[in-house]
Amino acid sequence: MTPAMTTRLTDQAAQGSGLSSAELERLSAVARQAAAAGAAELKSLFGRLERIREKGRAGDLVTEADVAAEQAVLRVLSEQTPDLGVLAEESGRKEGKDSDLQWCVDPLDGTTNYAHGYPFFGTSIGLTWRGQPLLGALAVPALERLYWAAPGLGAWCNDEAIQVSSCSSLGESLLVTGFAYDRHTRLDNNYAEFAYFTHRTRGVRRGGAAAVDLAFVAQGLLDGYWERGLSPWDLAAGMALVEQAGGVVCAYDGSPAELASGKLIACTPELQQALVDGLAQCKPLAGSSFGAPELDQPTP
Repeated sequence: MTPAMTTRLTDQAAQGSGLSSAELERLSAVARQAAAAGAAELKSLFGRLERIREKGRAGDLVTEADVAAEQAVLRVLSEQTPDLGVLAEESGRKEGKDSDLQWCVDPLDGTTNYAHGYPFFGTSIGLTWRGQPLLGALAVPALERLYWAAPGLGAWCNDEAIQVSSCSSLGESLLVTGFAYDRHTRLDNNYAEFAYFTHRTRGVRRGGAAAVDLAFVAQGLLDGYWERGLSPWDLAAGMALVEQAGGVVCAYDGSPAELASGKLIACTPELQQALVDGLAQCKPLAGSSFGAPELDQPTP
């Protein structure tokens, strides 16, 4: 599908929700307050973890900081917006009286980084309307940055308005991506895509925190992003940031992005076609090429 500029998902959600400018501003303030509350917990526990465990999938970690930050976030949301539902990474879904609006909460985006003392992580709070991103906030405590965005209000980092870069050439771009937890068990693991774009750009970074990666695209520090295997709480706030900063979010084939799909391109408008075309050309690498020949065997 050929990419085309369409109405932004966040603007569609704002129009469909019927929320007034004052209501959007209030909900945006709640998102910022909740993100800051979660980040304060992360900052206080950084480097002081006592327990790190896996939660089902290999490499999918959870710590006491995840839990403490989520509790702090949920306290703010329950006090300020008691009628809204919540989808939180650690505690799951809580239905609200308003079935259309739902908070998506990632209390610690970048848990593996955090567990290793690597200071690239944050607390991400997105608000969705009928499954579409509406607005969001992201606190990155190690950088003392609070990103936020909402329709009609733009995209911000602390007190400064932000926008995507003006990069229009893939060869001059700096991209970012990530690798899903299931990369050890499947060939469709983003390795081929990483090699393809590393060869054709100034570089591809791997931050390890999807929401922070998206915030950096929104701020113009990075020019584009792609990734698969993500959850709504990874993407909701970051998608709002990129769109409201003048960027594009879409599916791998250039069609409108779907939050529930877990696959996303986010970039400057001028790079969208190059990313869509590049991803379409990539075929999974043989497992034997990266030390996993067992993945090349037919599934019984």
